[in-house]
Formats: sequence, C-alpha cells, structure tokens
Amino acid sequence: MLSDEELREEIRLRVEEKLGFYIHLAVYSGVNVMLFFIWWFIGGFPWFVFPLLGWGVGLLGHFLQVFANISVTDRLVENEYQKLIEKQ
Repeated sequence: MLSDEELREEIRLRVEEKLGFYIHLAVYSGVNVMLFFIWWFIGGFPWFVFPLLGWGVGLLGHFLQVFANISVTDRLVENEYQKLIEKQ
C-alpha cells in the first residue's frame, strides 16, 4: 500500500500528464487552424491535410497513453521483468 506522500506524488504525475496532453491538443488545434487559413487564402491543393493527419496520429497516441493507460513502455518493461524472473 502506498503512503500518503507516494499517493500524492502519483496523482501529481498523472495530473502533469493530463495537462501535457491538453497543451499538446491546444497547440495542435492552433497550428492546424492557422495552416487551414493559410491554405484558404492561398488556395490550390489542400496540403494542410497532411500535417493535420500526421500530427493527429501522434496526438491520438498521446491521448491513449494518458487516458486509456496504453503505454508501450510499460508493456516492454513488464515483459523484461517477467523474463528476468523466469531466469532465476
């Protein structure tokens, strides 16, 4: 069982991760709106879609890591831990 101090530290880390995602989302939104308007005034091929989708994949990964608790690093660490336990 975690002590009160350890629990507070864990909660603080989770809040920082969520805040990091919200900042990422705000920057993503602002930059892509700006790219859209640049395209709107210049015209031509809708090139703004490429950074929108490419960056969107990264944003989705960030969302999954923070809110769905899906972390490749955690899984890899757990796999290595199990391998070391089995060797002993």
